[in-house]
Amino acid sequence: MIIESVQLRELSLPLVAPFTTSFGTQTRKQTYLLRIAGTVQTAAGAVPTVGWGECVALADPVYSSEYLAGARAVTERYLIPALRAVQESGTEITAETVAARLEHFVGHRMAKAAVEMAVLDAQLRAHGVSFAEYLGATRTAIPSGVSVGIQDSIEDLLRVVGGYLDEGYVRIKLKIRPGWDVEPVAAMRRAFGDDVPLQVDANAAYTLVDSRQLRRLDEFGLLLIEQPLAEDDLLQHATLATLMQTPMCLDESIESAKDAADAIALGAASVLNIKPGRVGGYLEARRIHDLARAHGVAVWCGGMLETGLGRAANAGLAALDGFTLPGDVSASGRFYAEDITEPIVLDAGTVAVPTSPGLGAVPIPEILDRHAGPVAELWARG
Repeated sequence: MIIESVQLRELSLPLVAPFTTSFGTQTRKQTYLLRIAGTVQTAAGAVPTVGWGECVALADPVYSSEYLAGARAVTERYLIPALRAVQESGTEITAETVAARLEHFVGHRMAKAAVEMAVLDAQLRAHGVSFAEYLGATRTAIPSGVSVGIQDSIEDLLRVVGGYLDEGYVRIKLKIRPGWDVEPVAAMRRAFGDDVPLQVDANAAYTLVDSRQLRRLDEFGLLLIEQPLAEDDLLQHATLATLMQTPMCLDESIESAKDAADAIALGAASVLNIKPGRVGGYLEARRIHDLARAHGVAVWCGGMLETGLGRAANAGLAALDGFTLPGDVSASGRFYAEDITEPIVLDAGTVAVPTSPGLGAVPIPEILDRHAGPVAELWARG
């Protein structure tokens, strides 16, 4: 790709309801979008193209060390100038080489993922290829699960979950934390029965000292328990896995294919949550999928409250055969009364895999303008 311009816009979208996890409550989705324009050489010649990327970092460094203002700063100061230097040296930029070009900057995977996402989107659009086709996925729809935040009461939880089941979601994930774990899960089973696929997510809220309490969850037939311990506690997750019957799933601990390989080798996880932004991009996410599948480890696609841009791309990724568990690719309406793209919709418990060229969605200009700040030029034509 020959890049001609890169623009950044900050975005703030109100959520339809507060979303509470063990590390805090969100009432808005704050992010930024990258728009990369240029030309791609195809069999038909040089084709003008545009691609979009979305950063999934939270406003504060509570899910990981990355946070939104820091991601923007490193993108403006280091990542985009590095790509510009590569291009000016006469070296080709492709989506497949973006990660290697930016590797010498330590960390900042969510910022890097947004850059790679925009280049990949532009590249695929120029070639007229959908993301699912590029990956080799064959499914046309994926089962959709929903993530349910910590509620003010058990009654509120049952009302919210009942609504999602009525909408057709095929799997429920409950956020848990100390003091909100066994009781809500037990209430779920009493209210909705043992046949509802159910899993829990602790977002690293516990320590191994809590193993006795966590083992009480074994009686409820959960699909998995996600990230009960700190992100750097692979060995303690491996220990906890031997103490529990519930399958152990890792999220925050997995930032690369190497981390995934280590977790599998140590027995720290029998299931992996793959979030493309967390691992540095969709291409690293595919590598983790391939690694897990080769080792017989189940994977599913997690979410970071993405807009329709990231949600469409996640649907394409989750169409790969190794994604054997329902992921968090829910409908746009789960979080947003008004998404910035054509809304992702739920149909009989599934979400359609986009078939249009690129990652599958584009912002609607007038909606974007309602929720986004001014355009920042990071790389201007000429």
